[in-house]
Amino acid sequence: MPARKILIVDDETRLVDVLRAYLERDGYRVAAAYNGREALLLARREKPDLVLLDLMLPEIDGMEVCRTLRKESDVPIIMLTARSEETDKLIGLELGADDYVTKPFSPREVVARVRAVLRRSLMSPGAGEEAITLGNLVIDQARHEVRRQDEVIAITPTEFELLWALASNRGRVLSRLQLMEKALGDSYEGYERTIDAHIKNLRRKIELDPTHPRYVQTVFGVGYKVEG
Repeated sequence: MPARKILIVDDETRLVDVLRAYLERDGYRVAAAYNGREALLLARREKPDLVLLDLMLPEIDGMEVCRTLRKESDVPIIMLTARSEETDKLIGLELGADDYVTKPFSPREVVARVRAVLRRSLMSPGAGEEAITLGNLVIDQARHEVRRQDEVIAITPTEFELLWALASNRGRVLSRLQLMEKALGDSYEGYERTIDAHIKNLRRKIELDPTHPRYVQTVFGVGYKVEG
């Protein structure tokens, strides 16, 4: 398999250089953009496997870049942000980002997050034969995709893992912490409310009426479950 390509988007050239060095040392190919307009052009041309996206960008800000990228593809996105407020992180996640890292951060931590998100985007070896049917949805682990009557629904790797975790525990309520562990891995260091943002995005894509979900049900004060 060729080396995976990472697009770094940040206007701090020194930071880009450091991240590039760490990622290349880990075996990745790296492209870089220093403003939002350049980021969209490069993303369309280079077709990266993952985007590291700063929120504070010149020309087009990171939130708008994230929103545009998510309309055009399901490429995994990790936000790089100096903002520590939970609201800003949730807005980014609701726009479709898979993960976030708050500045200042260790480059090793960023590389670890890249590995984790890319691992979720790949089919795990031998996991391949199973599919789960929920109503008119087919959740296909072998292809890592969700279909409705043969139409593929574009969802992110994180959203797929959350739906798979819920569907494979059909009828059972999973807490946010359990979902983080099952879908995102034991080493994930985000906070539990990120699950709510991902579930909101998932419902928007798989439910005919996201305000009255048929599949992913909220169990207030506990977590989520799948029925169907």
